[in-house]
Amino acid sequence: MHPNALLSLATQLLQAVSQLDAPADATVGSFFAKHRMLGARDRRVLADTVFAVLRQRSVLGALTAGAGPDRQRRLMILAWSGDRAELDRALTDVERQWLDQARATDVASLPPAVCRNLPPWLDEALRSSLPDSSDAELDALAQALLAPAPLDLRVNTMKAKRDDIRLELREAGLAVELTPYSPWGLRVQGKPSLEKLAPYLRGDIEVQDEGSQLLALLMEARRGETIVDFCAGAGGKTLAIGAAMRGTGRLYAIDTSGHRLDALKPRLVRSGLNSVYTMQIAHERDERLDRLDAKADGVFVDAPCSGLGTLRRNPDLKWRQSAQKIAAMHATQLAILGRAARLVKPGGRLLYATCSLLRAEGEAIGAAFEAQAGGFARVPIGDALGRLGLGAHGLSTADGGFRLWPHRHGTDGFFAALWQRG
Repeated sequence: MHPNALLSLATQLLQAVSQLDAPADATVGSFFAKHRMLGARDRRVLADTVFAVLRQRSVLGALTAGAGPDRQRRLMILAWSGDRAELDRALTDVERQWLDQARATDVASLPPAVCRNLPPWLDEALRSSLPDSSDAELDALAQALLAPAPLDLRVNTMKAKRDDIRLELREAGLAVELTPYSPWGLRVQGKPSLEKLAPYLRGDIEVQDEGSQLLALLMEARRGETIVDFCAGAGGKTLAIGAAMRGTGRLYAIDTSGHRLDALKPRLVRSGLNSVYTMQIAHERDERLDRLDAKADGVFVDAPCSGLGTLRRNPDLKWRQSAQKIAAMHATQLAILGRAARLVKPGGRLLYATCSLLRAEGEAIGAAFEAQAGGFARVPIGDALGRLGLGAHGLSTADGGFRLWPHRHGTDGFFAALWQRG
């Protein structure tokens, strides 16, 4: 496609994504469905450029201030991820002159929050959530959030060994390394297509961030137990927990979304698990949950949250979320955790987690639960990490919780807390 036509389409795509009325990846997918003439290379350039704008929106917005109706086009020009020579052919003389001036701007002279490409409310919330509230720590986190996340895989240890799969993927031409923390994980360079690879077709691998793998490990699910994944979604952690149980016992995948649970079914077939039972509920007060009360050895609650721990993958979230939306989720998260706790049998364990960087969705929910729920004692997660051989990696917090930070651990951002029922 001619560079000028491609830049014009890119501007249309950015205008659609900038409405922020739907997840950016969904908007991009819909746009490509309407423009089927785009080749794979052009789609990659458009998607990468749009996501680069979302990551750097504050800085790029400052550089394009005063551009008027041409602003969206100039944002795409600044963030262009394709061939620079091709881009130059699409520019007017005025745009070339402006681009040279924009590139010569000293970005460091912009306000700190702008340089960090964070909305002011999130800049403040992250500083108060970090264990070190210094500028250097916040700058490091903000910088890490600007980089695309790596592609992590979880090896299905029911079917295969990690070293064998690493060798097989390398022989297929992929650059693969072991993940630093998860004993199940592999990290792949680039964005290879996995769906046609033999290990994927056999059910030997699943795409899953290393942080999510660690949460499944913290459940410490054992053979023959009854485990409940209370907010299972499409079941990535369900599959990991089921493999840890070696396909034994009973594992319930519960969610309010039938669509997501349906998406789990083909993955279950591929995984070889036959001990997973899906249950769609209307809400956490659904009476169908009553039959599981006090029956579970372990309950895992990956609660609905802002998703801000996934900003490397979903940079639009920092512009779509707000402090008000975060506060509004507090009651829902606490209600879900409280209802899930009733499923735990005496002596059983309850694991609460969110893919959020904010204390409001992690430590604050844990403290509120402890204040209102009797019969549950906090279990220091450092103890579980020690049993898993991960005690020396700085993954636990001073108050016995669990935190993963993109700039410190190279994973998505997560919080977790663990309790045992008396």
